[in-house]
Order: sequence, then structure tokens, then C-alpha cells
Amino acid sequence: MSDFLRTAFADTTFFPFWLDRKDAPPPTPCLIGATRADLVIIGGGFTGLWAAIQAKETNPSCDVVLLEADRVAHGASGRPGGIVSTSVMHGLGNAQRIFPDDLARLEELGHQNIAGFKETIARHNIDANLEWTGEMTVALSSEGMEMVKKEYDLHHAHGHDVTLLDAQATREQLASPLFVGALWSHKASGIVHPAKLAWGLKQAALSLGVRLYELSPMRRIEDLHDRLCIHTRDGTVTAPRALLCTNAFAAGHKRIRSRVVMIRDRILTTEPLNAEQHQAIGWANRQGIYDTRTQLNYMRLTPDNRILFGGRLGYFMNSPADPALDRTPAPYQRLARAFFQTFPQLEGIRFSHAWSGPIAITTRMAVHFQTYYSGKAVYAGGYSGFGVSASRFGARIGLAKLLQDDIPETHMAFAATEPRWVPPEPLRTLGAYITMNALDNADAKGGWRRSWLALVDRLGFPLS
Repeated sequence: MSDFLRTAFADTTFFPFWLDRKDAPPPTPCLIGATRADLVIIGGGFTGLWAAIQAKETNPSCDVVLLEADRVAHGASGRPGGIVSTSVMHGLGNAQRIFPDDLARLEELGHQNIAGFKETIARHNIDANLEWTGEMTVALSSEGMEMVKKEYDLHHAHGHDVTLLDAQATREQLASPLFVGALWSHKASGIVHPAKLAWGLKQAALSLGVRLYELSPMRRIEDLHDRLCIHTRDGTVTAPRALLCTNAFAAGHKRIRSRVVMIRDRILTTEPLNAEQHQAIGWANRQGIYDTRTQLNYMRLTPDNRILFGGRLGYFMNSPADPALDRTPAPYQRLARAFFQTFPQLEGIRFSHAWSGPIAITTRMAVHFQTYYSGKAVYAGGYSGFGVSASRFGARIGLAKLLQDDIPETHMAFAATEPRWVPPEPLRTLGAYITMNALDNADAKGGWRRSWLALVDRLGFPLS
């Protein structure tokens, strides 16, 4: 490691910034012994919390048990960038790629979802530092600008309040010498404190009568024909229905992982900006931002004015929950270099926190549903980003499929079909290793790396 980076990482805490809070709520007691319920939800992240709330608000008499292996928000939900939008299919461009015939309806459902997201947070008085600041996609090259222009045309055609910015206008919003233009989407998108959101949803669920058991990892599911028995470390829950909200962890049935790959997404946060540093970058409108690098980066400001900068992907064979390597500076060095290339005026700033979080990669890059145990269990997951707000939508559709509610959405292609199969280990690790290398070096070296990424895209993984 260079002296420059050694200084930047000198005082870094390798733990999520969002979760590093003295006011974090204590965990609820773990499940001990046997209990029964009308509905059991496995996974206390965003999808599980939204599902529990919606199930109780729809039917207050329903006895809902929510199981969380660790503590609420300590899986993936306390680790993302925390940028929210109307998209329920990983962005408008991705929705057009996978479900072009349903695009207008998916857009309508996305706007309905974000309205419900806002209304629930307000009704339960959840303080999650929500800022409706809009979002920007910034281009770093002429090729990237062509991508941005296509996104602008697509968003404009579907009624979004968007502005196309040239280099000067982009740098007036956020001063980086790399930026050559941007798409600014002004409405129904912004930034949120993800851990505080999860903790607020936890309190809302408890207030509605949900029985939440944290520190209760699922060991196995037993099919008793007319019901399921969920075995945890210290107890059991028997229920006629189970919603599997395990996303990248793909727990609940061995087949889930044949469609879902866990990728680690790395994030850095700086120390809080002082007044001079903040003036040097601008960012008065505090938008959430994505860029067009092959190894995509995203960035935002935290409530105390740190820069959160994330996006370097990594893969570990057999998908460990807490990779030891990601608690060291090594996997964050490329991300740090990208940060200082983006903001050279911040030379000398230090990184306060560094961490990785699990995201679920599928050939759709978006939420999908799998049904098991003769319809008694449904998996709702596959968020590859945009999950903070889209998880509410996934929970609603997952519940409808599980409870066999005949709503129009369950007959749409996104809900009625699954992503394509993904090869198992060791082919999965080999493919991931080549792909990560290509992502890291395609912009600088090109060659076979771009051809490989094009092949990966054709196979259904548009990672670049």
C-alpha cells in the first residue's frame, strides 16, 4: 500500500458507518422452545420487515412471527448506500431490458410503491433522515455520455422530471474533473439512513403486534404436509405459510442459490467534511449519484456530511456471511484510488469506515419469486441494488403469491417467472474471478476484458 493510502486508512473502522451508533436498539429475545403462528417470515431485513407490517395492516388478527438470524439491519439492510427511487426493477433501463412489454405498468407500480413507502414512514413517524434530493447519473467519457443521453430519453418518454446537464452544469452540482455530463432526476428519489429506516420499521412491526425474534438463525425447514416447521438454533415455529426474505443469503431451499449469486459490494465513508472541503466539491443539492464507470461507483452525503463512496464488487467462494478479507484495507484500495481520482481536491482526507454488504445477483438484476413446499413457502429476493425502496414492493407481491391473493400483479411476467439458472461451484468462482478482473481493468486496458463483459451481458448479467 502506498503511503498516501496508508494515511487515508490510518484510523478506519471496518464496520458499517450506518450501524456504528450508540442509540442502536437492543435485539429482541431469541426464539426458545416451540410456538405456532399463522405466518412466519424468515429474514428481518427490509423485505421481511415490510412484509410483516403489510401482513398485519391488511389482517390485524394474523399472528405473524418474524425470525432474524442476527440483529435487524445487520445483514444487508444496514449496509447499502441508501439511495431510494421509484424503480422496482433495478432502474428504468433494466426494466426495459427484461420486461419491455410491461414497462408502462412497472413504472406505474414503482410510483405507487414510493408513495406507499413515504406514507408508511410518515404514518409510523419513522425518523430515517429521508431527503428527497433527486438522483444523478454522471458520465465520465463520451461513451458514458451517450449512455446518459439514452437514459434521459427513456426517462423523459415515461414522464420523469429530468434534466440533461453538460460538463459545466454537472460540475456546478458536484465538482469533479472527471464528470462530462449527467442526467438529473428531480422527483421521488433521494437518500435515506438505511439502518435508522430498518430500526423504525422494526418498531412499527412490534407496535402492530408482530412477534419478532432476533438472534434466531434458521437451521432447516421441515415439511409437515399441511404446514411447515421452521427449526431455529433454540426453538421451532409451526405455520401454514412461510415467506423467505433471505435475498443474497438464499436460505430456505437449496434450489434458491441456483438462481442467486451473492456478491460483496464495498463502501467507504470519509470523515465529516469541513466547510472548506464542502465548498470545494459543492453538492449543495445533495443528490444520490451513480457514475458510468465499468466498475460502477455511487456516492452520496451522509446526514453529518461525510461522503459515502461505494461500488467495487467482490466474490467469495461459497458466499461467507462475513469475509475476513473485507475487514482489512486490501479490498478497498482500488475504491479509494477511484475516490481520489473523482475528488482530487480532497487529498489528505481520511476514511472513517469501510465495509462490504451482500447483494443478490441474478440474470434479471431485480426482485423475483420462487415457490417451494407445494406453495407453502415463497422466496422474495434478488435485489441487486435499489432494494431499499423496492423491497416494499417485493414484500407486497411475495405475500400476495404466498397467500394466493388474485391480484393483477401476480400474473405479470416478473412475478410468474424466474431468472435463468447460474452454474454452481467451482464454475461460479471461476466466472466471478474473470468478471471481477475485467470490471477492474476494462476502462484502462480494454481488450479481452470488454469482450468478456459483453458476453456476460448477453448471458443476462449487465454488470458494466
